[in-house]
Amino acid sequence: MAVVGRRSAVVAAAAGLVVSTFGAPASAANTTENVSSVPAVDTSALTSSARAALETAPVVTVAADATWALDVPAVTVTVDPPKPVVAPRTAAVASRAAARAALPAAEAPAAGASIPQSVSGNAVLEVAARYVGVPYRSGGKTPEGFDCSGFTSYVYGQLGISMTSQSSAQRNVGTVVSRADALPGDLIWSPGHVAIYAGGNTQIDSPKPGSTIQFRAIWQSNPVFIRVS
Repeated sequence: MAVVGRRSAVVAAAAGLVVSTFGAPASAANTTENVSSVPAVDTSALTSSARAALETAPVVTVAADATWALDVPAVTVTVDPPKPVVAPRTAAVASRAAARAALPAAEAPAAGASIPQSVSGNAVLEVAARYVGVPYRSGGKTPEGFDCSGFTSYVYGQLGISMTSQSSAQRNVGTVVSRADALPGDLIWSPGHVAIYAGGNTQIDSPKPGSTIQFRAIWQSNPVFIRVS
């Protein structure tokens, strides 16, 4: 039996003998304690090829004071940009109110006549009256600005009644009634324009560019009155 524990160990496997080498530190090459701690291996049963592989197996040594180092890439930390500050809704509402207050006096209805008595208790007119002073805007459909049909469709929409925002199509959204039978809140339609009847000889509408939503006299010569339900 030969002792080769310092260089290798022979492990029996299902398919034969496998030779694995283990290196010992150079400083331990002549240390009796290190040699005796390695179990002896019987090499007499090795085949010639296994013995040749064992004899030529390299011996790997590592210095006792060897150190290891890891290359760690530099990490850059980027702080998330601050979130944009969203102005409170109340500030936006106040801003629009201030803008309306700055409109020329000629654009605002006369005091005492701006909100007719017919508004009280009439759901359509009460909603419409909230937007007195909002400027006309071509194609506008929001309180930022309305055109005539955008205004009427928005008002009825607040009451759960959906209608087209095209003035020509609003001619057919309800039932035509005579002027004598018209009620506040009905539509007043004429080619190219639509408004909301406010009783008597008045209406509320978004007139034209440069003007604002207001109550005013009915100017159409032969309008169609439409009951929307």
